[in-house]
Amino acid sequence: MRILHGPVNVGNQPWVLSRAERQLGASSDVVVRNDTWLGYSADRVLSAKSTGFLETAIRSTAFGLKSQWSYDVLHFYFGQTFLSPGFPLSAPGSLLSRASLLTDTINRLSAADLHVARFFNKKLFMTLQGCDVRLANEGNKRNQWTMCAPQHCELYQRCTDALDHRRHFLIEKVLPLFDRVFYLNPELGHVVPNGRFLPYSNVEIEKFDVALPSKQGRPKIVHAPTAGRIKGTPMIMNALEQLRSRYDFDLVLVENTSHERALEIYRSADLAIDQVLAGWYGGFAVEMMAMGKPVACYIREEDMMFVPDAIKRELPLYRLNPGNLVEDIAAILDRRSEWQIRGQASRLYVERWHNPKLIAKAMLDAYEDPNSDFKLIADAS
Repeated sequence: MRILHGPVNVGNQPWVLSRAERQLGASSDVVVRNDTWLGYSADRVLSAKSTGFLETAIRSTAFGLKSQWSYDVLHFYFGQTFLSPGFPLSAPGSLLSRASLLTDTINRLSAADLHVARFFNKKLFMTLQGCDVRLANEGNKRNQWTMCAPQHCELYQRCTDALDHRRHFLIEKVLPLFDRVFYLNPELGHVVPNGRFLPYSNVEIEKFDVALPSKQGRPKIVHAPTAGRIKGTPMIMNALEQLRSRYDFDLVLVENTSHERALEIYRSADLAIDQVLAGWYGGFAVEMMAMGKPVACYIREEDMMFVPDAIKRELPLYRLNPGNLVEDIAAILDRRSEWQIRGQASRLYVERWHNPKLIAKAMLDAYEDPNSDFKLIADAS
C-alpha cells in the first residue's frame, strides 16, 4: 500500500502522521504544492514559496494528472486536492469575485478527478482543519463567541460574499466522494455530518522533552498569534495588560518565525495561552502540552457532542471564558503552585490522545477497510 499526503501541510499534521505510518511499515509520502515560511518538512515540494500562484497551480495540476496515480491511498488536507484551485484565503477580494466562475469550474474538474480515482479503486481520505470548511455566516449565527465576526476576522465579509459558496460546494459535492472524512476542530461537526473528529497528530512526541514550568521567579507566558485576529489575540493582550498592575509576569509573543525557532522559544515558557474564539485548542497547544506546559484556552461546550467522552473527561486545559478573560487568567496565575501537576497531566494527555503512532495505526486500518469502525487504541480504556 502506497500512501500520499498532500497537497498542503497545515500545522505539520500530514508530516507527523506520515512519519508514524512509515514507522509502522507503510510506504507513506508527503507532497506539497509549495513551501511556506513556517518551514514544515515534506518529501517533495512542487514549488518554492516565492513561486507565483499560476505557476504553482500548473505544477500542482501536473502532479495530480500524472504522479498521484502511483499511490493506492490519496489523503488530502484543508479541503484541497492537487487539482483544486487552492486560492489563498487572503487573496484580494476582487480576484475572488472575478474568479468565482473559474473556481466553480475548477472545483468540478477536481470532483471529476476524484471520480476517476474512485474508478481506479483509489482510497480517498480528507482531513479538514478549520477555515477550509467552516461556514462563516452559520458560525456567526450559531456561536456567541467565534472568530467568524467582522470584529475578529478581517476576512469575514469576504467569506460571506464568496468563500462560503465554495465551502458549500465542498461539503455538498466533493466530500461525499471520499471514503472517510475527518476534522480536527469539533465545531466542524455541525457542517460535516458524515465526518469524524480526529485528534491532532502534529507532534513527534519522542522529540519533545518535558520541561515543566518553574515554580520560582517571574512566570513567562507565551502566546502565538496567527495572521489577523482569529485567535482573539487583541482580547488576550487587553486582559493581560489589565493584569499587569496586579501580577508580575513576562509575555512572549511568537510570530513570524520558523517552526523550529518557535519550538525553542516554547521550551522556556511556564504557561501558554492558546486561542479564545475557535472553541477548541490548536496544534500550538499540543506542542506546549507535549513539553509539559499548562495551557489555557476557550472550549465551546456546544461543540463537545462531537468529541469522544474519554477525551472530554481527561482534557487538562485551563478553560477561559472570552467574556471574562481578566478574572479567568487571574485565577490561573493565582494557582501557579499547581502548574507543574497540570503540565504533567498535559504530557500524559498528549501521549494518550495525540500519539501519532496510535493514530497512524487506526488510520492504516481505515485505509485497508474504509468501512471499518475507526477506533483509536486509547479509546478502549
